[in-house]
Amino acid sequence: MKAKIIRVRSAAGEYAVLCGAGILRDAAAEIGKLDEFSSVHVLTSPKVWRAVGKAVKPAISRDASRNVHLFDDAETKKNMRTVELLCRKLTCAGADRKSLIVAVGGGVVGDVAGFVAASYLRGVALVHVPTTLVAQVDSSIGGKTGVNLQEGKNLVGAFYAPRLVLIDTDLLKSLSERQFRSGVAEVIKYGVIADADLFTYLEQNMEKLLCKDRDALEYVIPRCVEIKADVVSRDEHESGLREILNFGHTFGHALESVTKYRRYLHGEAVAWGMIAATRLGRELGITGADDVSRAASLIRRMGKMPDWPGVAPKRLIAAMLSDKKTRAGKLRFVLSPRIGEAHSSEAVPMDALEKVLQIMPKALAGAPELHRSGKLNG
Repeated sequence: MKAKIIRVRSAAGEYAVLCGAGILRDAAAEIGKLDEFSSVHVLTSPKVWRAVGKAVKPAISRDASRNVHLFDDAETKKNMRTVELLCRKLTCAGADRKSLIVAVGGGVVGDVAGFVAASYLRGVALVHVPTTLVAQVDSSIGGKTGVNLQEGKNLVGAFYAPRLVLIDTDLLKSLSERQFRSGVAEVIKYGVIADADLFTYLEQNMEKLLCKDRDALEYVIPRCVEIKADVVSRDEHESGLREILNFGHTFGHALESVTKYRRYLHGEAVAWGMIAATRLGRELGITGADDVSRAASLIRRMGKMPDWPGVAPKRLIAAMLSDKKTRAGKLRFVLSPRIGEAHSSEAVPMDALEKVLQIMPKALAGAPELHRSGKLNG
């Protein structure tokens, strides 16, 4: 198929996101249009390179055969030590300011490689080749890079725009079922926060998407990219509108942190976070009961996820307070008044938050019940 081209504006200039099955065949030509680079360096993980290296290597450049720098892309390795390791590998390989870094992998690879590109020699060119659904619809677009600290997720990083993003949906064939389902959570997020028609499409076609049906992918992935491109083009540095992209993430990041990044894939944590966010919106009288039920029902259709952890609400709240979205000690949540809309709020009473956290362990057992007052009944 012909690639769909979506433009993203950034302070460093406009860049293109190319979406389509088999577009890696044109990768070398597209990269060649960017600049003349002194060398090309691929940053990826061993497991990703085993899965897609044969397809990616010849598509990028001759340098890709000798300048492949591998690192562990586990969430527990998304830290400053890995950044230092990669910067030293680039130095030993002779990378200079006219070199190009190509990030090949999922969200962790993109976040780490992007931060390396932003930091190495104070910034070298970057191209993303996302290989997971999460990365294709979300993390590879918008220029957010970063690594974790023990105290929280993505607390060190930079906004650094890529020169190009190449989204080849054929690369998704290498994903495990669980990895793919994790990415579906981010797709659902876009429907909740920005596009009621997309949400309805997912309600009608979830099984096709989970089977990686080509028609479903060709509709869903570019649509998500269009939504994110529009949001980040208007608010690159997350000063306002871009915060809606964090729907479910305040809860999700806390779940990842308290379980030491070993229990959930990112999308699974976000899926739980979206259920919690809709329930919090209901408890505050913002989200309608039907929308709470629709969101939970669609997320349930993603398939089995790790259970909500047996952690006290106060411990989860403490993890949330370490989140980078916290302002002056006040927690910020993205809430949805109705499917297709979202906004940020910090006017969240602590008792309402604690109540939602208490009932979350059984949130997927069935549709939420309501008090006569309209509030959630755990």
